[in-house]
Amino acid sequence: MIQTRAWRWILSEGLVSLGVVLLGALLFAGGFPNVIWKEGLPLLAWIAYVPVFWLSYRGGLVHSCFWGALYGYSAYGLFNYWLSVFHPLAGLIVGIIYLVFFMILFPLLKWAVVLFPRRGYVLQVLLWVSFEYLRTLGFLGYPYGIIGYSQWRMIPLIQIADIFGVWGVSLLVVFPSAWLAAALTRVEEGGRISLWDRLRVFCRQEGLWGILWLVALSGALVYGYTRPVIYNDAPQVRVALIQPNTDPWLGGITEYRRNYEVLKRLSDEALKADPKPDIVVWSETAFVPRIYWHVTYRGDPASYSLVKELLDYLSAQDVPFVIGNDDARKDPAKNPEADHRIDYNAVMVFEGGAVTGVYRKMHLVPFTEHFPYKKQLPRIYEALERADTHFWEPGDEATVLTVKGLKFSSPICFEDTFGYISRDFVRNGAELIVNLSNDAWSNSLPAQMQHLAMAVFRAVENRRAMVRSTASGQTCGIDPNGRIVAMAEPFTETQLTVQVPVITREAWYTRYGDVLPKGCITAAVILLILGVGGGILRHIKKERAVD
Repeated sequence: MIQTRAWRWILSEGLVSLGVVLLGALLFAGGFPNVIWKEGLPLLAWIAYVPVFWLSYRGGLVHSCFWGALYGYSAYGLFNYWLSVFHPLAGLIVGIIYLVFFMILFPLLKWAVVLFPRRGYVLQVLLWVSFEYLRTLGFLGYPYGIIGYSQWRMIPLIQIADIFGVWGVSLLVVFPSAWLAAALTRVEEGGRISLWDRLRVFCRQEGLWGILWLVALSGALVYGYTRPVIYNDAPQVRVALIQPNTDPWLGGITEYRRNYEVLKRLSDEALKADPKPDIVVWSETAFVPRIYWHVTYRGDPASYSLVKELLDYLSAQDVPFVIGNDDARKDPAKNPEADHRIDYNAVMVFEGGAVTGVYRKMHLVPFTEHFPYKKQLPRIYEALERADTHFWEPGDEATVLTVKGLKFSSPICFEDTFGYISRDFVRNGAELIVNLSNDAWSNSLPAQMQHLAMAVFRAVENRRAMVRSTASGQTCGIDPNGRIVAMAEPFTETQLTVQVPVITREAWYTRYGDVLPKGCITAAVILLILGVGGGILRHIKKERAVD
């Protein structure tokens, strides 16, 4: 009997739910840049979570845990398929992390409609935006897949990011899915009433929230069309962005030399242009031999020789160079073992061959660039080391660099996916954001486009122009309104000189930060407490009535 019931459930509910989960994963991945649509289909994002929220009305908490785990693994497997190229463990680790995250989120979504049968969808929206924000924090922080980023090409809509960050866009995009899922469920439960009458009842009961969403969406669009940054009279800076189309870490000294020759040739091409660029920017760790280390200690003659060639070349230039490099130092306090070497993923500013500024990457990629739990989890640490992981020490300062009076900051690769990092740079005085990235390892246009989609928001949030110098793409200039003013062809050896404005005005988001998601968290917690408390009181009253 038990086996028969189990099979009936699998056939009647399980297969339907499985199909719904897979549909939700496809809609989610389709909204972002992917192998079919290189810029993504942003309209899909507005209904991407209908299957997810619809599923929250079916089954119990145990079922919601299972389907949440399956959705998290499948959605991020489709969306971030390229992670397995980054590192043998990366795809598996991210898949497991999001399996766990959604296994927690789905029961909360279920609780929302249990505690508030009529308008649980409002709490679901708050929970979703809260979840998006919370998963960007801490060691496991990973902003890929925040639904607001799917709208990166919808320039009028994303202008509200200078007030609310990407979270304001996410809030607008998530609501229709939750509202429509509630409508579908209400229609299914309508009994003998006609479909049309069920829809009319739902719209009459819940239409106010739909109207409020339409007003908010309309307000966002009006703001976007009427409040763009006008920068025609702003000072301009010309930046030469060098794209060598290589993964700089592949190969030994012979390959490093070849990469250097490519970087030098492309830089010379840019410097011969008229008008001449004000700055030349090389991508993340574009030059691999450790400049400071080899100049100071000279234990490797071949590497020192290449470093000296670079410094001789830079000393002959009258234009500042911004270069990504491994800034290795001896620091017994941080590394008491062996030669005391500590490595930082760094940006170095060279003027006349001399280093005039250094920034060290603060937010490192978890597991593949940084793992702070060596003592607590030694076996995992050793496994990561065996998988050829290159660990860095995190920097501790949101440094503002200065060349010829221009103040700029350089988030390194993964860092421009976090709103708070660029915000800290701008609060410290940066007038321009100069991103250095290396996504060449992925050999994937969707990976590079997904990264670019997030970078666009950093420009809008802080009303600062951004330039991106990448190893293989997407090398580009972005204006303070999030428009891409020029972009180099990906996967080609090339250089691109872009002219962008230097802006000093302060955006609301820059001043106040992530107020909206923190407000969503507060509201969600309060509603959950009220819902649970109300349920307990109703249960007590019911028992007293029976007595």
